[in-house]
Amino acid sequence: MIVGITGGTGFIGRKLVLRHLTNGDEVRVFSRRDPQLANLPAEVRWFSGDLTRAENMSSFLDQVDVLYHCAGEIRDESRMEAIHLDGTGLLIKMATGKIRRWVQLSSVGAYGLNRQCMIDENSTLNPSGMYEVTKAKSDALVISASNSGAFESVVLRPSIVYGTGMSNQSLRSLIGMIKKGLFVFIGAKGASANYVHVNNVVEALYLCGTSPQAKGQIYNISDYRTLEEFVDIISSLLNQKAPTLRFPEKPMRAIVACLGWIPKLPLTSSRIDALSNKTYYPIHKIENDLQYHHVISMQEGLAEMITEHKN
Repeated sequence: MIVGITGGTGFIGRKLVLRHLTNGDEVRVFSRRDPQLANLPAEVRWFSGDLTRAENMSSFLDQVDVLYHCAGEIRDESRMEAIHLDGTGLLIKMATGKIRRWVQLSSVGAYGLNRQCMIDENSTLNPSGMYEVTKAKSDALVISASNSGAFESVVLRPSIVYGTGMSNQSLRSLIGMIKKGLFVFIGAKGASANYVHVNNVVEALYLCGTSPQAKGQIYNISDYRTLEEFVDIISSLLNQKAPTLRFPEKPMRAIVACLGWIPKLPLTSSRIDALSNKTYYPIHKIENDLQYHHVISMQEGLAEMITEHKN
């Protein structure tokens, strides 16, 4: 099988490259990066290019069985529309009639900032924020092209992806707060911790790319725990007593509103949202359709993170 991957040098894409190489597939990577700095195995076929330009894109896509579109911009909002919309649109144009299946790496952020509900694959999209809005629009472009017969498509929407080597510092900060005894719960019990280990995302992507049953589907992927369960796992791995201190939500929001002018205030409105949100994303559909199961447990994944934190 010939596999093409955009974003193949990223946190998720790099592991997806290795997953397919292990399976004996031909793997192509399309990237702006210098191949000498990418540190990928020599058997990877490298195609230098930019998603917003057609150069080398046609040869990259030629005879590809499965294209994984993992490329994205997570930091610079000024580039998100160009990468997620213009880039995806050009890639669709070049891929039409050339590839068999397109697997789109998206995000549960496409469903929006829900506070207290169950979100499944049939839930209404209501993204907020430039990243989420442009990613949802990118998904729509792919689905529309697929419905028009350009290629098969599958969309995978992970929750917060974690693992050693990730650039996002939020989980490392949480581990640090628990380790220092500074963590406190906000609001009523039962808030959600919607994380999923990068290896599990890669396994889900692989199944989306290779399973006939995935054709035309959208899947969510997460490894849900209540926040209390999540913090208990971390505390246990740190060999210390789990925190129990809890503050009511409304007074904490009032305090943050009054002190929001203070630079680098450790507790912000968005942080309170994260610590009190009760939304969760069940994964029954991908489990039933593709016989998906987590390849690394929450305990194993967090143990890796804590080892990295200690070092």
